Amino acid sequence: MKIYFYIKLGFIFICFSIFMSSCNTDNSNHQKLNKYQDLIDVFKDFKIVQQPIIINEVPDYSTQTMSNQKSLLDNLQNRLNSIDTIGWSNTQRIEYHLVKAEMHGLEFYHEVLRPWSRDPGFYLQTQDGAGPTRAGYFNYDEFPISQSELSKAKSKLKAVPIILNNAKVNLKKASGDLAYCALHYMPFEIELYKRIKNMCSDYHPELLQDAKNALDAVVEYGRWLESNKENMVAPAGVGKNNYNWWMKNVQLVPYTWDELYDIIMREDDRLLTTVALERNKNRKLAELSPPSSRAEHSKRKIDALNYIMNFTESESLFVVPEWIGFDEYLNGANALAKGWNDTFVNSYVGSGETDAWPGVRDFFHKTADRDPLPEQTHEFIGHHLDHGYHNRDKRIIIGSERGYAIEMIRLEGWAFWLEEMLMHAGYLDNKSPRSREIVYWQAAFRSCRAIADLKMHSNEFSLQDAIDYVAECAPNDWNIPNGPHAWYEMQTNLRYVGWHMGMVIGKLSMNQLIAERIRQQKEDFTYKEFFNDFFAAGIIPMSLVEWHLTGDDKTMDFIINDVSD
Repeated sequence: MKIYFYIKLGFIFICFSIFMSSCNTDNSNHQKLNKYQDLIDVFKDFKIVQQPIIINEVPDYSTQTMSNQKSLLDNLQNRLNSIDTIGWSNTQRIEYHLVKAEMHGLEFYHEVLRPWSRDPGFYLQTQDGAGPTRAGYFNYDEFPISQSELSKAKSKLKAVPIILNNAKVNLKKASGDLAYCALHYMPFEIELYKRIKNMCSDYHPELLQDAKNALDAVVEYGRWLESNKENMVAPAGVGKNNYNWWMKNVQLVPYTWDELYDIIMREDDRLLTTVALERNKNRKLAELSPPSSRAEHSKRKIDALNYIMNFTESESLFVVPEWIGFDEYLNGANALAKGWNDTFVNSYVGSGETDAWPGVRDFFHKTADRDPLPEQTHEFIGHHLDHGYHNRDKRIIIGSERGYAIEMIRLEGWAFWLEEMLMHAGYLDNKSPRSREIVYWQAAFRSCRAIADLKMHSNEFSLQDAIDYVAECAPNDWNIPNGPHAWYEMQTNLRYVGWHMGMVIGKLSMNQLIAERIRQQKEDFTYKEFFNDFFAAGIIPMSLVEWHLTGDDKTMDFIINDVSD
C-alpha cells in the first residue's frame, strides 16, 4: 500500500507540474511562445499525460482518473495553442501539426470512443483493439520464463483478476456490438489462459495458483458479460459528424464521410470494370493453382520476396536497404501465419489438425496461394520496410511512436499502392496474365471492407451486418461467411475509426502526391528521388507528407480553416 501511495504521489506531482506550466502559459498569453523547444517540451509532457497510472501492472481507468487526464490534456492543448510558429522551418511546423493531431486523438478517445467505459474487449488480451497500455498483458510466449522475469510475470498474473473486476465497474456505457465482439473472442481468451496455466504447471509451479486465479477471473468475466449484455445497448459506430471530426482533426484528411463514400464507390467501379476486362482477355488461359504443399507455399513466398527486392532496384524505383532484415521478416511472418492458423483451425475444424495442409484458407490466403507477389510486396516492401525506416528515425517528434493510429492511412496507403502500381511498372510481366486478376481482386475486397467501415460508423451496419457484407461482397466468394478474417477486420474497423476506409483513401492519396510532384518537376521527376524524399518525411499523415515533399501546405490550410468544433 505504501509503494502504491508513493508511485501515485509521484505521478500526481508530475501532472501538477504540467498543470502549473499550463496555467503560467495561459496567464501570459499576450506573450506568445515562439521557440521550437517550447514544442518539444509540450510534446514530452503529453507523452507523460497520455499514459495511464499503472500500479503493480494494474492500469487505472476509473472515472476520476480519466477525468483528471482529460483536464491535463486541456491544459496541454492550451499550451500548444499559445505557440506561434512564425519563422519556423516547414519541418518544425509539420511537427507542430503532428503533435496537435495526436492531442486531438486523445481528445477523441475521451469525448467519443471512451474504450474504458464502452468496450468490454478493452480489458482482454485477445482483442486487437484493446487499450493503449499492455499492463496486465501476459505476453510470455516461450517457457520457461527467465529468472529475471519471474517477479514481473507473477505481478502480471495477479493483476488479471483486479483488471477484470475494475472493468465491471468502469463499463458504464458499453456498446452492444463491442460486447458481442468480446464474447465472440472469449473462448480464445480462455484458451490463452488455459495454456498459461498448463505451462506454469510444467515449468513454474510457483506461478500456478496465480495462473489458476487469472483463468478463473477470465471465465467469470465472460459469464458477467453474458448476463449483462442486454443492458449494453450504446451504438458502436461514432456517427457521421464524429467521423468527420476524426478525419479532419486526427487523420488530417480533407474529406467528409459522404465524400469518402463517393470516392471509394468510384474506385470500386473502376476495379470491378477492370478485373472483368482482365478476365475476358485471359479467358482462354488456365486459372492459377494454389500450392500443393506447405513446402511449395514457402518456396513461392521466398521466391516472391527475392524477386521484388531485385525488381524495385533494377527498375530505378527505390533501393531496398541491406538492413531490411529478410530472415527476420520471414521468421516473423511464418510465426504469425502459424499462430493465425493454430488459433482458427482449432475453431473451424477441431483440435489436433493444426499441422494439416492447407488448413483454413480465408480471402487473402486464397489470393496469395495463387500468386504471393502482391501480398508479399504489401507486407515486406510496404510494412516491413516502413517499420525499419521508422525504427531508425531518431527525431524526437517525427521519430516517436505514434498514438491513436494517426499514421495508419500513410502506412496502409503506401503498402496497398504498391500492389497495383508495381504491376503497372512490370513486376508481373513475366508471370501468367492471370496474376493481374489477383491484384484487382485484392483491391476490390479492400473496397468492400472500406464500405463496411463507413457504414458501421454511420450506424447503418451492425457488426454482424458488416461481417455478412464483406463475405457477400468478396470476389469469388473467397471470404469465409462469418469467418476469422471478417471478424478480425470488422472489429478493428470499430476500434480504429477509418482503418479500412483509410487504406483505400491512402492509396489514392499516394497517386495524388506523386502526380503533384510530377506537375512540379515535369521531366526532372524520378521515382528514385521521390521515394528518397517520401521515406525521409517519416511515418506521418499523408497531408503532412505532401507538405514535406512539395513545400505546399494547401491541404493542411484547407483542413485548418475547415475544422468544425
